[in-house]
Amino acid sequence: MPYAPSAVRVLCLAGLLLAAAAPRAAAGDGWSVAPSAGTPQGRPYVYAEGEPGTVLQDSVSVRNPGGGPVTVRLRGATTDGTDGTGGARAREAGAWIGFAGTRGGRQVPVGAVSVRVPAHTRAEVPFTVSVPADAAPGDRTGTIRATGGGRSSAVRIRLRVGGPALSALTVEHVAVRPGRISYELVNRGTTVLTPRLAVHADGLLGALLDRPPRTLPVELPPGRRITLSEPWTGTPALDAVEVRLTVTARGGARGTASASARFVPWRAVGAAAGALAVVAALVAVRRRRGRTADGAPQEARREAELTGAVT
Repeated sequence: MPYAPSAVRVLCLAGLLLAAAAPRAAAGDGWSVAPSAGTPQGRPYVYAEGEPGTVLQDSVSVRNPGGGPVTVRLRGATTDGTDGTGGARAREAGAWIGFAGTRGGRQVPVGAVSVRVPAHTRAEVPFTVSVPADAAPGDRTGTIRATGGGRSSAVRIRLRVGGPALSALTVEHVAVRPGRISYELVNRGTTVLTPRLAVHADGLLGALLDRPPRTLPVELPPGRRITLSEPWTGTPALDAVEVRLTVTARGGARGTASASARFVPWRAVGAAAGALAVVAALVAVRRRRGRTADGAPQEARREAELTGAVT
């Protein structure tokens, strides 16, 4: 029995509504990675404590709400996202992270691992943090970077190595330029620092800048150096200035450094010098025109002719 046109429209509309209501494996659903839940509310990051030479264990959870499988690659990294290599980066927790892998037929920690997560599934991925035996006491940071399907995410790692904590930092390489003040901060202690900066500048006639302490939007791990700049849009056009930076942090950390600079409007000075050169040239030309061929001034020669001194 053929359906009436109105019935067909009703069936089509019902089909569209059912399709819209049905769950779909949209690409926007994506996957996510987070610390394995230690509490019903979850954890914002992984936190661990251990003495030098110990191996700490934890895990992260990779969740795939989509309708198809996804492969996610996990690796330990420093707080800026790079692999933990030599120097200051090797002292971060990201350089000490390992995942379960196989080498030579035996289980060993590896720096990266790929995990295939089926649709609508969550995979728990264990990892270890191997604290070096010579690690200095204090706080360390790092991340577990996850990439796959054209997107990336990260889980933050906070680690406290046992031993006395020391807060110390220095301010170095201060430079004053038109429009900004550049400088470097170095964490000389064993704790993660969130520095506060105060800026003061004096000119020949008094204070030019006096900014009270404010918290900088950076987190400085132990041993790390960072280059920053402070805007100064009101730099003087003509003055000699002395700039002093004072940086503090929790735990009694404090560092100061100064730099001098001279501001001279060189364009104006050049224009004035050019004008003076033109005036000097005109004066020289007039003096040359005011002399005779034998070098005597014309006015003196005329006076001599009138008095008969010259025949």
